Parts: sequence; structure tokens; C-alpha cells
Amino acid sequence: MSSLNEVLSSHGVRQRPLRTAIALLGDGWIRFDELVRRAAAPRRSVEELLESLGDDLERDGDALRLRPSAAAAYADFRPRTEKNAPELLAEMSRLIERVPPPLPALDHVQATAETVVRRAVWLGAQYELGRLLFLGDHDLTSLAVHALRPEAELTVVDLDERVLAYVDEHSGGAIRTLHADLRVGLPHAALGSADLVFSDPPYTPEGMGLFAARGVEALADPPLGRLLLAYGYSPRHPALGAQVQQELLRLGLTFEAILPDFHSYHGAQAIGASADLYVCQPTARARKQKVKQGIYTHGPQSVESSAGGTALMDRVREIAGRPVVETARADWSKPINGEALAFDLRGDPGPWLLRVLLAANASRLAILVPNSHPDLVNAAAQADLHALVSRKYQLKLLRSLPDNKHAVVVADLVDSPAVPLTRAHARLANVPGVDPALHPYRLIDLPRHTLADLLPTL
Repeated sequence: MSSLNEVLSSHGVRQRPLRTAIALLGDGWIRFDELVRRAAAPRRSVEELLESLGDDLERDGDALRLRPSAAAAYADFRPRTEKNAPELLAEMSRLIERVPPPLPALDHVQATAETVVRRAVWLGAQYELGRLLFLGDHDLTSLAVHALRPEAELTVVDLDERVLAYVDEHSGGAIRTLHADLRVGLPHAALGSADLVFSDPPYTPEGMGLFAARGVEALADPPLGRLLLAYGYSPRHPALGAQVQQELLRLGLTFEAILPDFHSYHGAQAIGASADLYVCQPTARARKQKVKQGIYTHGPQSVESSAGGTALMDRVREIAGRPVVETARADWSKPINGEALAFDLRGDPGPWLLRVLLAANASRLAILVPNSHPDLVNAAAQADLHALVSRKYQLKLLRSLPDNKHAVVVADLVDSPAVPLTRAHARLANVPGVDPALHPYRLIDLPRHTLADLLPTL
């Protein structure tokens, strides 16, 4: 059946129409035109399928069927049916009740448990779930899919370290978790790694465009893959919906389907507490987009926000106490080298500080953060940050400087820093003693809870 497998593989994740055709042929005689109509597959695709069946296909004029003696051999090629199991709904309700609270600055709005289960059931019914990537997963859709299809290879990429730890814990490590701010880029291990990408992005044109562009980068073969996006807008403001759709079209995406009111939320009342499911197929011309920093609707990284002002950074350079040869932006996608560096992380939602400390290699860093930064808010948080980077940097945490809204983190390189910490962008396969399961990844892409276990051992 190698010829049949080749035909199915050539359709990527969208094999269901051809699998439906196989089921119809196995059920008995069917006319060719009815086969095309009921399978909802293009004529040429059905012809290729019939050719691949060889001698197992019988013909009687325009009617076709699988030979009765061979039909049983094709049972595994029939489409799978997913059931909305009550026990899965109860389990997802329990997990969602305990998920880390939504962060308004990241546009988190919690989907209902019914929505999460609906997503998992629909995905399993529509697609071949081989490699599925979630760009952000505060809703825990990955856990629902894992419960239905434990054999699927699932990856969650998220900015929120709490979500990554929660998914890792409740999947027993079966779901791969990687850290990223999509404005910086995808983790290297996620590039070209997926057949399907699912995301519920920020509902601004900038946010939708960025997440969609990263989704295209994550697909192994974009035209054969699918990008599934949640998006909603108020019918009182259709121009907002038009802006987002134009952004997606500009990226080279075609709308295979838009399923109305597919998602329901606890909140988001401005859009009726619901959103549609956009099923997008990338064209061969699907392309990247220019990254914009303001993509959210709230907080310091919102579309309307602007950090503004250079006086604070001038004070940070003074606090550094030595000539600062470069003021670098928070981009940890590659090593940041220099004698002394200053960073403006006033918009840090929490994870940036640690990533910059891992990415930067300098004798001294001076980093401006909010006074309320999660790594500085109390003694325990400060101790955790010290423990993570102590083999690379000695930290001074200067609260309420240069003013009472900000703090400055001064990091001085220690004598003989641990080499893996100074090469955070190298694959861990090159580091002796590291668990082989981590070999495909870079230190900079690992979730914080994984780093907490790994860094003290390097």
C-alpha cells in the first residue's frame, strides 16, 4: 500500500476527504460522481486515489468499490471519529480552574472548557494529528488534544513561563514546552517542525499578523499544512475585522473556512464573549512580516503604548559606573556581546530579564525594569533569579532607582563563568552530561522551570 500512503501524504494534514472516499468504497458500489461529491475531494485527487488502489479496486461501468476480500485491509485508512467525552469535559474544567490567572497585559481571556474540548474534538476529526504546534496555550487546548490523541507530537510555545510549567506538569512531560516571545522569534527547534499550528492571538491587526507569520515559519511544508486562528470582532466595528483579514491576506494566507462563534470565553464582552475559527492555508507566496513591538490591547506592550523618554536610560548608564559602549534592545535571538551593555526593559511582562541575562555576554550589564518586576517583588523571587544565573553573573538589584517606578539590575560577570551559560544559543547536544532528551534544544529556548533544574548542574 505504499502507493496509497504516498497519495495520502501528498495531501498533508488534509487527508480526511480521501479517507472518506476509501470508507465509501469499502461500503459497496458507488458512482464516481457521487464519490467525489460525498468525499468533497477534488476530481483529480480522487483519480489519484483510485489509481493507487490498483487491483483492490473493482469497476462496473461508472461504479466502483473495494474488492470485498480486500476491504478489511483498508480499515485503518478510514477517517477516525471523535466523541465529545463527558469525562474529558470534566477533566478540562478541573484543569482550567487551576490554570495560572490570566495576564491582561498579554491579552489573556480564558476560553470555556466546552470550547477547549470542542477544539480538540474538531482537530482530531478534521486532520491527521502528527505534529501540532500551539503558539500560546493559556486555554490548555494542548492538554485536551493530548487526552484524545496521546500519540500526537504536541509542542507549546509561550511567553508565559507559568503556562509552560503547568502544561509540562499536567502532561507528564509528554507535551514539548518551549519559551519564546514571538516578537523576538520562534525557538530554533520549532522552525519548520509542525504540520498544524493553532493559536488564539492578540486580536489587534499587529498581533494577528505576527502570530500568523510565526505560524507559517513553524510549518514544515506551508501549503500542505494549516494555520488555525481564533479571532473575533464586534459586529458594531466591522472595519476592525477587515483590517485583520487584510493583514492575513497580505501574508499570503487563504481562508479555507471561517467557522462563526466557534470559541466562547469567560470575558471578552466587547466582542460578545465569542470568536470565530479561521482555517488558513498558506500559499506558496506566504511570507514573513516586519515585527512590531506593540501587539496587545492592554499594558506596556499595547499598540497605543510608548515607553518614551531617554532620561531614565541616561541614569541607567550612570548607575553602571563605567562607559557603556552600547545600549542594546531586548533581542535574545542571538548572542549579545560587548564590554558593558545597558538595556531598557520597561515593557518586560516578566520573562525578558532572565533571557537577556542568558543571551548577553559582557563584563557588566545595567538593565532597567519596572519596580514591580516579578523577579524583584520579594526576597524569594530575587533568590530564585540569583540561583539561576549565579554561575555567570553576580547581581545587584537596585529597587526604586532611577525613580520610584523603576529598578536597575546590575550584573557583573563572575570569574570563570560556566561555559554553557556563556553559549546559551548553542545546542545542548554539545554539553556533556545533559539529558539526551534536551539535546535538540538551546538553553535560551527552554522554559524557566526546566532551566531551574538544569542550570545548577552545568
